[in-house]
Parts: sequence; C-alpha cells; structure tokens
Amino acid sequence: MKPVSVVEGQMVPLPHANIDTDQIIPKQFLKGVKRTGLGPNLFYDWAHDEEGEVVSGFVLNRPEYAEAAVLVAGPNFGCGSSREHAVWSLADAGFEAILAPSFGPILENNCYQNGLLPVVLADDDAEEFAKLAADPANSVTIDLPAQRVSSGDFTASFEIDPHVKERLLNGWDQVDITLQSVADIDTYESSRPRFMPALG
Repeated sequence: MKPVSVVEGQMVPLPHANIDTDQIIPKQFLKGVKRTGLGPNLFYDWAHDEEGEVVSGFVLNRPEYAEAAVLVAGPNFGCGSSREHAVWSLADAGFEAILAPSFGPILENNCYQNGLLPVVLADDDAEEFAKLAADPANSVTIDLPAQRVSSGDFTASFEIDPHVKERLLNGWDQVDITLQSVADIDTYESSRPRFMPALG
C-alpha cells in the first residue's frame, strides 16, 4: 500500500447526506475482483441517464473538476453494504482523500485498508470546505502528520486513531502488520506438537 502523508489537489463538492455504497458503485459493476477499472463507473446512476448517456451537469462530469483529488461529501458517507469496490472505484477515479462529517464505519475501515484517507471534520468545517469546493479554482492540503486541512485562509483540524495514522503514514496493510510478527509466528509454530496441523 502506498504511504499517505500529505494530500494536495483540487476538491469536488458532493455534500449530500447518506450516500450509500450502492450509489457509489452500483451492484452491476461488482462482478470483478480487480481493484482497477472501476473509476469510470463511479456514481454511475448519477453520472448517466436512463439511456446510459452522460449527464453533463453532474459535478463529477464537469470538465473543470477533472483533476479533483479530494471529494467533499456529506454526513454518513459510504453507509450501506460492505462492498470494498466502493473504495476501489473512488481510488481508481483519482481520489486520494474524502472530507466528510462522518462515514459509514465499514467504508471508513476499507479506506484505511486501501490507502484512501477519510477525514472526519466538524459539521461547520465540512460545510465550509464544501463551499470552497464549489469554486474549482480552490485547492486543498491535507496534512496527516499535523492532522490539519487547509484551503486558502481556512484551516481545520481533525482527529484520527494513532494506530491507523501510523499505518497510513507507513503504507502498512493487514499483511504488512502481520509480517511484522513473523518471528513470533515462527517461534509459535516451532513449539506446536507435531500431531497438530501446521499453520499456512
């Protein structure tokens, strides 16, 4: 997993409440198990009409937001099912971080597992960043070590679990964390009775 430290780039506003994972990536795109190739189907039902034609007015289809790296969302973003494809589609579309007042807990954890930074902000701060994101000329800097988000003259702080922060800064996924204990695992395995099956 790529380490996360400072995220800089353009914001795009999508400050609706309770956006669920089926809206992020509809069920018909869950057939594959690859983490790539899902970006074009992000928010498919919002980005296309019933005939499959692109809805030019949808914010993610607007050319001035084509380079956006940070999504500014509303409360309870990513609620609903546990599909990890939702995070994969956001990352594949170029997003490196999401700002929101709150997240669906499973999606938030899936973000951590895939190096996509979910930043929980106070309601007023999230609202201010959504207003700033409405101008495509505004950029944002998310400083994970300092736990600070800034755009122009506006700055807000955020909290994050220290263990999760360490994992993101070092780019450690669950496999990496397990491998840190390989010596202990080997010691345990070598002490197991022979009649017991070996692990792995």
